[in-house]
Amino acid sequence: MSECPVSGDAASPSTEEEPAGFADLSELPVEVSERRPTCLHCYRPEKVCLCPFLPADPLEVSTCLYIVQHPAEESRVLRTVPLLAACLPKGKCKVLVGRRFNEERHPELASVCKDSHTLILYPGSDAENLEELDKDFTTPPHNVIIIDGTWSQAKDIFLRNSIFRLPKQVQLNSATCSQYVIRTQPTNMCLSTLECAAVTLSIMERNQAIPEVLLRPLQALCSFQLQHGAQVHHSKEHLLKSGLYDKPMPRNKRKIKRMQKLLTNQNI
Repeated sequence: MSECPVSGDAASPSTEEEPAGFADLSELPVEVSERRPTCLHCYRPEKVCLCPFLPADPLEVSTCLYIVQHPAEESRVLRTVPLLAACLPKGKCKVLVGRRFNEERHPELASVCKDSHTLILYPGSDAENLEELDKDFTTPPHNVIIIDGTWSQAKDIFLRNSIFRLPKQVQLNSATCSQYVIRTQPTNMCLSTLECAAVTLSIMERNQAIPEVLLRPLQALCSFQLQHGAQVHHSKEHLLKSGLYDKPMPRNKRKIKRMQKLLTNQNI
């Protein structure tokens, strides 16, 4: 632990001579940066508000979504969860931010996880294909938990929180390629949180029109970004298979194994 000098030999701030020109600089006006006004509905800057692409009225659904969001996603500019929430009625899309969740700190979420009418959307060997479940999810209404974050963040949240092993685990088997082309995905079949919710709700609500409504603001967001200099992001799987991956290959064995899974019958 460092010690604080207390002897009389220490220079006093009041008697220390200021550097030449410092007094002039200190009198210059401080420029205060103003944050761009934000739309309170879609949470985009007002100049690029996406409200014209949102449904005129919230999409009526019986399913309640619980979005468990990694803290890093909350600060991302081009996140999709605010657009999803803006399309649904209040109370049908609840966002909980954090890394660790338990019954003591999150009693409502814990109660939802114990409910037999709750599903958690997370792929894996224990997951059932949502499309193949022969069940009426509207009577009674169901809850769906979706983890919002990168694959590594989502995996960490799922594995380190035991309450997420309580609901029935499901996955999507019929999803198409992501339209969220302004962010790199691990594989060609990975979807943004909004896209996962759109497919999930269309299945559970038995309404094939839902994806078109929910994806409209996402398509507008991507179109605007591409028109203003953004580049189309191909998945890491596509870049590896086509030989276009230009970043240094990882040295970590776990990351190397993950890379190898993206390639079929190819050595890295």
